[in-house]
Amino acid sequence: MSRSSLLMAGVFAAGLLTGPALAADDTITIGIPVGLSGANSVVAPSVVQASELAVEEINAKGGILGKKVVLEVADDASGAAGAQKAYDSLIFQKKVDAIVAMETSAARNAGLPIVNRGKIPYIYTSFYEGRSCNPYMYINAWVPEQQVAPIVDFFNKEGANTYFLIGSDYAFGRGMLAFTKEYIEKAGGKVVGDEYAPMDATDWTAILAKVKAANPDAIITSTAGGAPNVTLTKQLRAAGIKALYGNLAVDEGTAKSMGPDAEGIYIAGSYFTNIDTPANKAFLAAMEKKFGAELRTPNELSVPQYEAVYAYKAAVEKAGTTEAAKVIPALAEVAVEGPRGTIVMNKQRHAPLTMYLGQVKGDGSVSIMSTFENVDPGEQCPKLK
Repeated sequence: MSRSSLLMAGVFAAGLLTGPALAADDTITIGIPVGLSGANSVVAPSVVQASELAVEEINAKGGILGKKVVLEVADDASGAAGAQKAYDSLIFQKKVDAIVAMETSAARNAGLPIVNRGKIPYIYTSFYEGRSCNPYMYINAWVPEQQVAPIVDFFNKEGANTYFLIGSDYAFGRGMLAFTKEYIEKAGGKVVGDEYAPMDATDWTAILAKVKAANPDAIITSTAGGAPNVTLTKQLRAAGIKALYGNLAVDEGTAKSMGPDAEGIYIAGSYFTNIDTPANKAFLAAMEKKFGAELRTPNELSVPQYEAVYAYKAAVEKAGTTEAAKVIPALAEVAVEGPRGTIVMNKQRHAPLTMYLGQVKGDGSVSIMSTFENVDPGEQCPKLK
């Protein structure tokens, strides 16, 4: 069976699970647009698995308001055109009650006008460049104000003065690196080059030649999803570049797929598998039990997805209905206790997060170096209540 067939089979299995208190003829449907193809295809399987587990657990305990929860997964192809098709199908054909989505910024931006027309709750679960504001949307993942400082501050302490920035040429890549450049310069460093390639770029030769010529103390990258991270890192290592390497977009699962090329990358995030808490250990055990040999490494992109399904459940239960006008304000008021700790999306529709600075080891796992408690996302959407 193909990877996509396995994924869809798992989704249907999750949707059909029922607990004894569930109404057989009534359901709540959550739409999951995700990049099963394109740049995000490396990480998408883990995101779907996390969604499946959340739904299985929820249904086993009576569903939401006594109703069975089902998933509808649609491939957004990791980009704008695919997202438009996926959102249109989910909202207007499948009639989903909410969208919970780990996507590229290009896909998110393309989907938002369709969410506006459909008037349904939308939880965005991917780390991103910040300041995407919409009356139907909440975000439970990190923004630059939470993620950039741990890496740059550490590099500065290690003696880095000059930086070269590499990104994908779209909202996330440019937004993240614009913030990073400003932060570096305020801290007294110098950006000696910044270069961008298309989202689906596979050949980084020309950019890496410029890196070698500039000979920076540190490199910071911000690319789209999994696949560009893999190709850029492999080619950077093959080029023999020895600068400190910080990656603003790699997740733990993608790092494992890189093999030894990932060793030594510095990353900052709100989730790593070795977070030593009972909640995280229970989550990992449940994932292992459900998926066994098919398990994809839980990561910074899949865990917020898992928690967001629970956030939607909590908001519906607080509102007593799936009616969007009542669920949306409730999303800012409910707390989710998950693998990352307590998550509340109450800061201008974003969430304060505990952040970690880590370094990737040879086996793709992450050694946590520092912890930063309850980092505020800063000014994101001040005009939205």
